[in-house]
Amino acid sequence: MSGAEVGVRVVHRRYVPYSHAHYAGNLVDGAYSLALFGDVATELCIRTDGDEGLFAGYASVAFQAPVRAGDVLEVTATIVKVGTRSRTVEFTCHVVCRGTPEAGASAAAVLDPPLLAVSATGTVVVP
Repeated sequence: MSGAEVGVRVVHRRYVPYSHAHYAGNLVDGAYSLALFGDVATELCIRTDGDEGLFAGYASVAFQAPVRAGDVLEVTATIVKVGTRSRTVEFTCHVVCRGTPEAGASAAAVLDPPLLAVSATGTVVVP
């Protein structure tokens, strides 16, 4: 029996290591956040359906702010629609902490409010 219902939510937090910087300014590529969406969607499917599920695709993806090495990200998946085997999921990736190298080599700050970096809507399918 499925536990999938609208409003079920899973949250992950992840530090972005400097080894993942891909572009000038210590930027990471957009695929980094999309991979995190896949991870949080997997846990969501396990919690609601007892199966890792499969990602069917994205209806929309919006890159709204940069993600940099040294950031701490909060990635959220929330079910917004439940079908027989499909679940429509809204994703967000917020930067909750960011390095502040101008204050010192290892300095960082908590962002209040967090910075919305990426949002998306996608569909997962479970057996």
